[in-house]
Amino acid sequence: MGSSASNPRQHWLSVLSRANLPILQAALDELGMPVATHWLRRPETGAVMVRGRMGGSGAPFNMGEMTVTRAAVRLADGTVGMGYAAGRSYRQAELVAQLDALLQQRPELAGAVLEPIEAAMAATKAEAARKAAATKVEFFTLVRGENAK
Repeated sequence: MGSSASNPRQHWLSVLSRANLPILQAALDELGMPVATHWLRRPETGAVMVRGRMGGSGAPFNMGEMTVTRAAVRLADGTVGMGYAAGRSYRQAELVAQLDALLQQRPELAGAVLEPIEAAMAATKAEAARKAAATKVEFFTLVRGENAK
């Protein structure tokens, strides 16, 4: 992935912000590191405008608003972590902020933190695709005798 090589923080924030609460909690627990943080911005919920493009390449348009929760923490050494999460989960935004701060402090942990998260998200996506495929219906048309040529 291009953004991963050029800006690792952008990549891990993208991954962390899309992960669900149990996956984030498991990632933090797996590190086994105590995270003493000071709130810079307690979790708060707001709305952001979501933009779309017709067909992926057309002119941009405002699709609608989306609820987002954000938080900011500072570690004891002064490292600031930012967290954003879709929806209203304060804990999810807090965990993203904590993991962001830890990964800035110790970037060598990025692989150990992100790989299990990405694998869990891929498994969840594959399971949803499998369930959707199981309900797939294929339609066909029979040609009646008087219409057959």
